[in-house]
Amino acid sequence: MKQRIAIDMDDVMADTHAKFIQLYLEGDMPRYTYEELKEKSFHELFDEHEYKAISERVYEIGFFRDIPVMEGAQDVIADLMNKYDIFIATAAQEFPNSLREKWDWLGEHFPAISWRNYVFLGDKSVLNTDFLIDDLPRNLLTFQGEGLLFDALHNRDDQQFKRVKSWQDIANVLL
Repeated sequence: MKQRIAIDMDDVMADTHAKFIQLYLEGDMPRYTYEELKEKSFHELFDEHEYKAISERVYEIGFFRDIPVMEGAQDVIADLMNKYDIFIATAAQEFPNSLREKWDWLGEHFPAISWRNYVFLGDKSVLNTDFLIDDLPRNLLTFQGEGLLFDALHNRDDQQFKRVKSWQDIANVLL
């Protein structure tokens, strides 16, 4: 029997941060450049009002449908599927529109992954896989298998978990 990997979507498979940057730069009067937004987290740059305004965009219809694919994700996941059973484990209930949009996004960008391997959930502690690749340390804290922390601006100070900085790093660890 193959080992199992659960993979988070936002900021792991899908470059959600890039989508937020795009929305911010298209806004009324952006105060920061693209380069600044790639170097520092929104928590570091934005005041409370700005942060709330950009964060609430996730509730808009269509937000999750056209997020760019994270560089390298498609090729590495295809390779992982030869060695592991792959499950997509993503929080979808928190944002009502995201369930259908994430489903459609996966079908478009990762058609080789069966819908039977989509796990839409709120609490990832229920996952029973050998590995979890996630950008949120809180999800890895309650996970029973081996957690791999996908590098992001919002988790760069976390030292608790093995960090992977790219999909190539994931290939180096798991293939």
